[in-house]
Amino acid sequence: MSDNVVHLHKDPEPAAQDASVTTLTVVSDAPTPAPVPLWVRSGRAVKRFATDEKTTTTVRAVARHGMYTFNGGRIVARRTWDGRTGSRYERMIRAAEAAGNHELAEEWEERLQRFRDARHRRRMDLLTSPVDVAKGAAIGTGMSIGTLVALGIVMALNTKDVADVITPLTAVIEFIGLLITIVQVVWPYAVTLGPLFALLALWSVGRKQQAAPNWALPDNVRNGEGEPITPSIVVKALRDLGVPALARAIKEMGDAGASMLGPIRIAGCGVEVDVTLPSGVSTVEVQQRRRKLAENLTRHEHEVFITIPQAARTVRLWVADSGALDEPIGPSPLVTDETMTADYAKGRAPWGQDLRGDAAALSLYQRHLLITGLSNQGKTVALRSLALWLSLDKSVQFLMGDLKGVGDWAMFDGLATTLIQGPTDEHVIQVTEMVEGAVDEMNRRIQAPPGTTFPPLIVLVDEAQVAFMCPAKDEDKRPYGGAKANSRYFMAVRKIHNQGRAVNVLMWQGTQDPTNENLPKLVREGAHTRASLALGTESQARMALGDKAVDGGAAPNLLRPGLDRGTLVVASDGIAIPAGQSSITVRTHYIDDDGAEAITDRAKAIRDGVTTLHAIERGEERDSLADIASVLGESSRVRTKDVLTRLANLNQDAYGGWSFIDLKRVLDDAGAEPYKSDGVMVVARDRVARALANRDGDGSASAAE
Repeated sequence: MSDNVVHLHKDPEPAAQDASVTTLTVVSDAPTPAPVPLWVRSGRAVKRFATDEKTTTTVRAVARHGMYTFNGGRIVARRTWDGRTGSRYERMIRAAEAAGNHELAEEWEERLQRFRDARHRRRMDLLTSPVDVAKGAAIGTGMSIGTLVALGIVMALNTKDVADVITPLTAVIEFIGLLITIVQVVWPYAVTLGPLFALLALWSVGRKQQAAPNWALPDNVRNGEGEPITPSIVVKALRDLGVPALARAIKEMGDAGASMLGPIRIAGCGVEVDVTLPSGVSTVEVQQRRRKLAENLTRHEHEVFITIPQAARTVRLWVADSGALDEPIGPSPLVTDETMTADYAKGRAPWGQDLRGDAAALSLYQRHLLITGLSNQGKTVALRSLALWLSLDKSVQFLMGDLKGVGDWAMFDGLATTLIQGPTDEHVIQVTEMVEGAVDEMNRRIQAPPGTTFPPLIVLVDEAQVAFMCPAKDEDKRPYGGAKANSRYFMAVRKIHNQGRAVNVLMWQGTQDPTNENLPKLVREGAHTRASLALGTESQARMALGDKAVDGGAAPNLLRPGLDRGTLVVASDGIAIPAGQSSITVRTHYIDDDGAEAITDRAKAIRDGVTTLHAIERGEERDSLADIASVLGESSRVRTKDVLTRLANLNQDAYGGWSFIDLKRVLDDAGAEPYKSDGVMVVARDRVARALANRDGDGSASAAE
């Protein structure tokens, strides 16, 4: 409840105002707040003063410049000590020994010995130098006076005045007096200003070396904005990495820790340097501390890349300029150059830029392709840009399946021979039959006469994980998805991987979030070019790129989802990778839908016209077992080769592409397996008839594919 009491009363002086006027008076019964003590007010004022921005800036400035002077003196003292003693040579010897370079250590030891010998001779000379100096001074003074007197005599003979004999001596004495006067005038100022100039010199040395605590440095230096990468910064970052053996080795080297470093080279939007690690330090120990190393270099984690070159015990650091990787790389040449064409066999697709800023171009010739990554990271755009470039080669044919079905590949309508779009099981069935049709075409090409050339056939499936995870089965109970030997999509892809390259039938796949369930091991290892966008874990990175690439420094799991959209880590022999590295990071060009349509319009203009099928046409369904029984006729057994020929003659569309495996599958499923007779495989009429009778009794049926 409130402590305030409200009193209602009339004014006691009606003459002064009307009696009907009522005055409302609020009387508070609450105690009056006690005054704030002086010491509290003083403390608050001190706190406000201490935390004021001007105060903190002033304190930091005073501390910074004071430490510049103090530490500048330490630096100068150390340099002087190094110049007067053999400590520099000793540090270089320790550095060479830590690096395991004993020949260099012996060379520095010889230099140290020569330095000590020269210093010993100088010190021995100092023992006799006072006597030599005194003798020299006496002789020099006598000769100088004699010279001046002789000069005076010549002057006196010339002027006929005897007083000119001492004129040269008098002039010298007066000059010496003038010098003494000048020194007497300047000396007080020199005594005052000399220390100030010395302090200024020490401050300059300290400021150049930023020799002050981090908290006292200016904001731009403390935050590392624009801070260049120098040998001392790299050595300090490695020393503070948390690897005890590395820290001890660098401490023993002293400032000579920079001997671990190769030249720091400008590389695109950053710099690159090779670091030879001391004995006892593994490259893995540095790789595992990428984030800490980046922070020690005043960079974000994504701005530092660690790879392993060919040289033993060496890591290669690429350090980006601060914020450079967040800038776009510019449009694709496919968009800006309307005259660009493609060459499947000899050309390279302009895919983007590497971290150095150089153009990254990929050869697609006879290489199966796999691109993985998390959802919405630019996988489809990266895959589509390669297909867009290749579409400008009119000899290339496309079979496309988009199991996302949102129109990302719609611009290839009228360009691809087959274009199936949609995410349902029926679309997976259609895509599977499309890939199996490519297998039939591959087999036809393989059986062609030697020397026959074939146009490139690109079988492209985007969102391939939908196919691998499809639960649908055909009429023979064979699953379309999965990774078993009877999986139709899996086996069709494997067949193309095994033999398609030789006859220019290539498999391109794009898939999300690689796991053993949605991207089987045999399929991912069958791709010649493997690329990955941002991933969640290192295990996924190994599935996407392989152990060799990840062990060599590839780390798509360290890319930033969303922020590094379109950035790929590529492992392929079709792209220029620096010597000693197993992968390269590529920032791909972004081609939007409008740009893609413009490119496909140019591709369609150079072709004769393509009718795109949006579904796989199925022929008349046939009873395979009944057809086999009919072609056997009255013979008790017929060679399997003859059975295949008779079936093809019976119906070319249904059985023209059949092989022994297809025939054996139907017979095995029916229980009428072919067998060997006289060294050849045959089909028994009795077995087929019995299988037909048993099947008809069950009311089942089997149709040819």
